[in-house]
Amino acid sequence: MIIQEMKKEHTDEVFQMMKVFYSSPAVSTNGSDEIFMSDIQNCINDNPYLEGYVFVEQDKIMGYAMAAKSFSTEFGKPCIWIEDIYIKPEYRGKGIGSQFLVYIEQKYRDSILRLEVEEDNTAAVHVYKKSGFDVLPYMEMKK
Repeated sequence: MIIQEMKKEHTDEVFQMMKVFYSSPAVSTNGSDEIFMSDIQNCINDNPYLEGYVFVEQDKIMGYAMAAKSFSTEFGKPCIWIEDIYIKPEYRGKGIGSQFLVYIEQKYRDSILRLEVEEDNTAAVHVYKKSGFDVLPYMEMKK
């Protein structure tokens, strides 16, 4: 399995995966086609705050991920938010998500890694805990 930067030619397939991901119980919001396209365009157009990746084996895209960059004053270092990790059902359980987390951790060695996960998504929670993530004891809010 190879982790590649998202490129223009991945747009249609990533868009379809996003539609599936954001309509699943793994995500609490549904998003929209407009948001999905904006996210993909920001990944492929060198936005300094958002990176997109695809997981490829033998020219087949098995999934995608997006990571956003910020700074955490709470932890005093750069922060990488794992925004999306989606693996197509037929490729789940093969360690792809874990490999991506190792990849990001190595790429951003002096950064804090953060992510959100639905509590009911026990498979993802297991992967994240196995990868060293801890649950933070507070609520996140948005406006």
